[in-house]
Amino acid sequence: MSAHRPRRSHEPVVWLLFAAGGMIAAMLLPALIVVIGLAGPTGLLGEGSLDYERVLGLVGHPIGRLTVLAVVSLLFWHAMHRIFHGLHDLGVSTHLDRYRILSYGCALLATVVTAGLLVVL
Repeated sequence: MSAHRPRRSHEPVVWLLFAAGGMIAAMLLPALIVVIGLAGPTGLLGEGSLDYERVLGLVGHPIGRLTVLAVVSLLFWHAMHRIFHGLHDLGVSTHLDRYRILSYGCALLATVVTAGLLVVL
């Protein structure tokens, strides 16, 4: 008797990216919106706290670049995973492989473009 091995899948990697992006969307994104979108422009953080030179210095540092890349790219992966499964639930994605490649390909392309833009900075 031979033991039947289950077929290998890429789903654990995709679920890891989805879960990490979901954690960022739930925990960090609201704080980033409050700090960058509300507190900074209204002056609650102090004068010059979000000046161009300071933000460029943050993004110019390798750890800052990796952090921005991680946050942005994981949000892309999370969003595209939700869109893919939402289309499937609505019955739009009858050709699962085509929509899977399209959605995860868009997330990969957005990640590569983000990394490229951060390298150019």
